[in-house]
Amino acid sequence: MSEDALRTILEKHMRLSWCWSRRWHSILAAGFAVPLCGATFIVWKASHAREQAAADLAATRQLGFRLLPVNRQIPPGIDLVSANPDFQDAAIFDGRLVVSARAGLFVYDASGALLHWYRAGLELPSAALGPMSTGLAAGSARPELFIATHGAGVLAFDGNAFRQILPADPDARSITAVLALGSGRLLMGTERRGLLVFDGHVLSAFADKLRSAHITALAGCDGDLWIGTLANGVFHDHSGELDNLASALPDPQVLSLYAEPDAFENSQRAWAGTPLGVVEFRDGARARSLADGFFAKSLARSASSNTPRTGDSLAIGTEDEGVVQLPLASARPSRLRLDTQNSPASITRVSTLSGDLYALSASAIFRFDRSESAWRSVAAISAALTDRNISALAASNGRLWVGYFDRGLDVAEPKLEHAAHQESDTLFCINRIRSDPDGTRTAVATANGLALFDAAGQMRQVMTSKDGLLSDQVTDVAFREDGMVIATPAGLSFADRSGVRSLYAFHGLVNNHVYTVATWNRQTLAGTLGGISLLDDDIVRANYTTANSHLKHNWITALVRAGDDWLAGTYGAGVMRLDSQGEWHSFPDLKTGFMVNPNAMLVAQGRVYAGSLNQGLFILDLASGRWTNWSDGLPSFNVTALAADSNFLYIGTDNGLVRVSQGAL
Repeated sequence: MSEDALRTILEKHMRLSWCWSRRWHSILAAGFAVPLCGATFIVWKASHAREQAAADLAATRQLGFRLLPVNRQIPPGIDLVSANPDFQDAAIFDGRLVVSARAGLFVYDASGALLHWYRAGLELPSAALGPMSTGLAAGSARPELFIATHGAGVLAFDGNAFRQILPADPDARSITAVLALGSGRLLMGTERRGLLVFDGHVLSAFADKLRSAHITALAGCDGDLWIGTLANGVFHDHSGELDNLASALPDPQVLSLYAEPDAFENSQRAWAGTPLGVVEFRDGARARSLADGFFAKSLARSASSNTPRTGDSLAIGTEDEGVVQLPLASARPSRLRLDTQNSPASITRVSTLSGDLYALSASAIFRFDRSESAWRSVAAISAALTDRNISALAASNGRLWVGYFDRGLDVAEPKLEHAAHQESDTLFCINRIRSDPDGTRTAVATANGLALFDAAGQMRQVMTSKDGLLSDQVTDVAFREDGMVIATPAGLSFADRSGVRSLYAFHGLVNNHVYTVATWNRQTLAGTLGGISLLDDDIVRANYTTANSHLKHNWITALVRAGDDWLAGTYGAGVMRLDSQGEWHSFPDLKTGFMVNPNAMLVAQGRVYAGSLNQGLFILDLASGRWTNWSDGLPSFNVTALAADSNFLYIGTDNGLVRVSQGAL
């Protein structure tokens, strides 16, 4: 064999060996690659599943919301009647003292002069203002003051303008506590949706454990957060752990919280206030109880300027015992009540601002003067009306009668600049105020009897069960030609010259629990928890329920006569009409039901007004038969009482009184 032929054979053999070697390498590589790829796919799939689960969980926690500028147009012809502002919280912002209140936001200068009052329902949304917190939120260019509201989410104030963080869920709009964290997140405690967190882009639930809790207070920082609840005690969030410390408290209801690091002992300290006293925590554990028996509505730290450590004290704002100061240096701190002639008795909030201790009462702001150990008034509001939570109204003989849920009765003069206040065991919880047609008598229905006043506004008589009424609790009263019809939770009582007689279910009344009553000539209509009874004189002629008529709701809260018809307000189905033939009719333009507040209906100048629980005022034009819904200028959407005279319509809410010129609506 020649040398060339041998070389050719060797080259072919080498190429064949290389090809087989390459093939075996490919086979071996493929053999290893298949399980490796499978393992990689499994890892990827597991990671993707975890990411998807986390995304799904985050999605379930997320809530819809809107960021809105607050730029409201003030409607003409509307006045807010001055009432106790009900101060809630205070902060130093942009060098000014800013105080939130149910009436709105008050801004004072250093001397206590009022610079601005941003009014609830006018410059601000129709909601009471509450707790505040200052911080720099994610996405904001400068610090803001964050203000919790009762029904309108959170307001952010930069010193000049407001913006609103408004959750889409109505149940998430009632904010009870707010806390701006150093991370830029904003915590929002709610009544029904637990604790929410807003990062500038997403609003979400903070933790599943708190999803349905009623949050009452917030304190601390990102790594050491304290959360108070209405019924589940206090929670401590630290290092990703959320601990419930309810067992460490004397009462599961947390009224107040205060937390801060202790530089002297290199530890974290927090205090939780309850109706039965205060508990101190150190590094997340219960350390001791303080102020046993005190109703600790609010907490703040205060320190002596000379001895910042030994002079440290805990200031406690109480329900009716003023401010209590507890020195913290002692293992068994003594109680020292700071009580001077100027100190407030019922405290809404205590706060340490720029080193000074402040206290808020419902209508005044105080600062504690350490040099004289005395409270000094910073500012006070003088108002015509005693309270903001209105339950009944009546206009008679030029006076406006104003009843409150738990503060008795005011009788205001025509200009509404001054009111005579009456409050007693009888005149406490007012359900209804009615004047007879000639204005000589005014009947005030209360939870403790029926009070009768003369034309001069003097109380002349109180009727209770001892005088023959079926119950001391009177829910409504109506005058008729020969006397009065008195509604109670036990039936109807009739009072006239012959005495007092009663009628209840045994006599044919559709239900004993009567909420409202109205009269027209010899006819009486009684609205109850279980339907409506129509009476001629004292005899039941017909009963109407959802079972035997077109009435859509049995719970009747208000009744008025309009022309030839009766109109009935219900607790859920809006307003319905009873014609002269005994047929019930719905209104085509009231397509969704709403809740009419007890006795919050009125007929005046060709219109019917109905106050709703959470949707403002509904107005029926009797000429056109059309309804409209109105809320502009109201300090609250909860319209609780109505009255009218020849010039004005008076609209009572759970957050104040509005006077509207007739025709302005």
